[in-house]
Amino acid sequence: MILTVTPNPSLDRTYEVPSLDRGEVVRATGERVDPGGKGVNVSRAVTAAGRRTVAVLPLGGPSGALVSELLDAQGIEVAPVPIAGVTRANIALAETDGVLTKINAPGPELTAAERESLLETVRGQSRGADWIACCGSLPRGLAPSWYAELVARAHAAGVRIALDTSGPALLRALRERPDVVKPNAEELAEAVGRPLATVGDAVKAAEELRELGARSVLASLGADGQLLVDDAGSWFGTARVDAVRSNVGAGDASLAGFLVAGGTGPEALAAAVAHGAAAVRLPGSVMPTPADLDPGAVTVTAQVPTDRVLKEPAT
Repeated sequence: MILTVTPNPSLDRTYEVPSLDRGEVVRATGERVDPGGKGVNVSRAVTAAGRRTVAVLPLGGPSGALVSELLDAQGIEVAPVPIAGVTRANIALAETDGVLTKINAPGPELTAAERESLLETVRGQSRGADWIACCGSLPRGLAPSWYAELVARAHAAGVRIALDTSGPALLRALRERPDVVKPNAEELAEAVGRPLATVGDAVKAAEELRELGARSVLASLGADGQLLVDDAGSWFGTARVDAVRSNVGAGDASLAGFLVAGGTGPEALAAAVAHGAAAVRLPGSVMPTPADLDPGAVTVTAQVPTDRVLKEPAT
């Protein structure tokens, strides 16, 4: 079982539009409403892969009730933490050329009691979990050290933990040696305090995160592929994608694929790449099923092309 923790979940509305013109009336050609938040997306992808998951998340107000209802309709077990605030609602505008514009609301502020209730719910639900995936931004009321405390508690309970966050929350949590961290290129550049122009730059940055405490680093490099750096070495994975429809949740699908495949080694990296590539071919934040995957389009190699210039440099 994979337990996911989403401290700042959302109700996500995605509109498909021909193009985005400021100041003009834009008519959508498609619309979706999905439960959102990075950990929620991981749970959705794990369920789509046929594995059991439980989603821990603070929920409040009508939008929180709808998030729970939508997850239940998808067969996902929810362990809600009731809060006085209202769960945020986000908007994504997906253009036909693949450009995505996201408007993310700040979310509610959690009280001290709600903060502790969230930790206790994770503790109670973690019994029997193979992995805990802690994902996304922290809402107001949770200090940057909150993820670090969660990692420490998970390890004390003997559970492996994967962390997908950024900024001070990531740097604080590294001290507790999370089993996997999953930054994208921008988050990786932010963590080491310098731009990344090549795959080699990304490898060096990942190695620095390991020196700071991460046991392994799964880095999403966008259209350039994905990188895994751990005790056994470094691997680079790519996949052929003919057309991108939406990249919403693609990184979350990748993390789910990685964990479902065991969470370690090149085979897990290949699964991560396959899930991410499948996700970008789907509308909105739809998570891929096994039928959507194309393992034959995936290449994983230990011969990391360190001199390759990134198509999307991270600044």
